[in-house]
Amino acid sequence: MMAKRIMQPKWRLGLSIALWLFSLHLICAHDVKSPTALSIKEDSEDHSKGEETLLEDEDSEDLEVFQPTDKWQTLKPGQAVPAGSHVRLNLQTGQREVKMGEEEGLKYWRDGNRQGMVNMQSPSFTAEELKEALKKFKEGMDDPVDTKQDEDAVRAQFRPIEELKKDMEALDMLVDTDVQVMRRLLNQFNNTNSTTEEKVTALLDLEYLVHQVDNAQNLVSMGGMQLVINALNSTDIRLQESAAFVLGSAVSSNPSVQVVVIEGGALQKLLTLLATQRPVTVKKKVLFAVASLLRHFPFAQSHFLKLGGVQVLSELFQTPGTESLRVRIITVLYDMIIEKELISQVGMDHIPDSSHQERLRQYAEVSLLPVLVEQGWCSLVPELLASPEHDYREKALRTLLAMMAQCQTHYKQNHALTASLSELQKQYQELVLTEQDVGEQDGYFGEILALVDSMVVKMQQV
Repeated sequence: MMAKRIMQPKWRLGLSIALWLFSLHLICAHDVKSPTALSIKEDSEDHSKGEETLLEDEDSEDLEVFQPTDKWQTLKPGQAVPAGSHVRLNLQTGQREVKMGEEEGLKYWRDGNRQGMVNMQSPSFTAEELKEALKKFKEGMDDPVDTKQDEDAVRAQFRPIEELKKDMEALDMLVDTDVQVMRRLLNQFNNTNSTTEEKVTALLDLEYLVHQVDNAQNLVSMGGMQLVINALNSTDIRLQESAAFVLGSAVSSNPSVQVVVIEGGALQKLLTLLATQRPVTVKKKVLFAVASLLRHFPFAQSHFLKLGGVQVLSELFQTPGTESLRVRIITVLYDMIIEKELISQVGMDHIPDSSHQERLRQYAEVSLLPVLVEQGWCSLVPELLASPEHDYREKALRTLLAMMAQCQTHYKQNHALTASLSELQKQYQELVLTEQDVGEQDGYFGEILALVDSMVVKMQQV
């Protein structure tokens, strides 16, 4: 009975404390909101007044805004607490205490379309100061007329979105595969209503595409290659030149296309263009096509010899006005000589295969050097040494060395060649010294001098 009387006062005391804390929580929540709540009222009748700032408290007198820190401080009666601050009641002293919230003094606010951050650590402002600040803020806003002018200036710098959409749609319509483009170009070229200019344009566009191996092979499968070969017989020199250009690009490093072209009779047509009266521009493209067709293709080289190709090049070499073609001509001959020498060397192929013996057999049938001697090339090639172009001299020296086995006797009997080599030896010795003075130990002139020295040594051998 005594225990019951003792416990009853403690139970009542605990209930009283709980009710008192709940009431205190409601009071603190009201106190935190009231002093700093801010409303902005637009006066629809008199805009000259600007925005009117009112405190939600019934008392319109200015309130002192307490500036909290990161430590608890005692809050005096009548002081306003910034929103976001932490407030507590000290049970020992019975006074309210406040400290800075977790936002570290920054308070986010929004009113309609306006929003921003308020630094609660800044000095306190009165209601009148807030009114003045809002008034100045409104006066400093951009003039609507100026804003529209700025927007118009920006729009003038860019194209309308609808116009851009139309352009993008047009681009999508032009995105075709190479095969589709080639088919369209062939139709344009083969159309009887197309002008010569349109046909030339179609051929030049084809030339750009057939550099790719797959495109050249697709041109064959579409029957376009035969159309190009037939264009070599055209009476218009522009079509002849463009067709030869397409052929040269299509057969370059493309053995399967080389076979089709040689079987289509292109080599004979090309040699005919070289042997007849044609502008130098046409013959340059024809030489390009011949060189591409013969390169690494012994069957075509053998066919070239049977058709009298060496004789055609010999006559072209000696034709007045074709001096710019001479270095191209001897380059074709030099490449054919070196190819046969390289294929005959043991280990020339990095990975020997079953076709190696077949290639040896085919190159054995290409007997070029005896034909060169017979056609007088032992005397023709040295003429290029008189050229002032270093590139011409280099190509001539390399070709002379390549023909040394067959032409050594002719070289020794050629006094003009001996004199040219002696003069070149002196000239390039001086040029090499010039290269060395600027720090080039293995320069271009040094390479040419080595070729000249090699010619001099080999001509003196028995």
